[in-house]
Amino acid sequence: MTLEPLLAAGPAIQIHTAAALLAVVLTPVQLLAGKGTAVHRTSGYLWALAMLVVALSSFWIHTIRVVGPWSPIHLLSVWVVAMLPLALLAARRGRVRTHRNAMIAFVVGALLIAGGFTLMPGRIMHGVLFGG
Repeated sequence: MTLEPLLAAGPAIQIHTAAALLAVVLTPVQLLAGKGTAVHRTSGYLWALAMLVVALSSFWIHTIRVVGPWSPIHLLSVWVVAMLPLALLAARRGRVRTHRNAMIAFVVGALLIAGGFTLMPGRIMHGVLFGG
């Protein structure tokens, strides 16, 4: 494990990574905290802010280009930016099922699946975790 590839990356990638790691660390806190408690709400807002930073910072990352500077991952970022406020609003309005389903979709799609792609050979996080 070496931080060299990450330290050599641009600020957008460093910010993106830091926010993603914060969201990953906060996810089990959210899952284990009693729902509706102050801990759940506070860490949830911090998690949502981290996810927003992850999504927004991705618009300055263009390592994979499919259409101009954009890749399919940028569609996921647009989805996160659009849906995150709606998911938070659902919780505020007591629509727990809608909120829960949206949060599960964020964790699975944006953190697990998209995050898993960062571990592919040739990607920065692959270099951080596995060297080379």
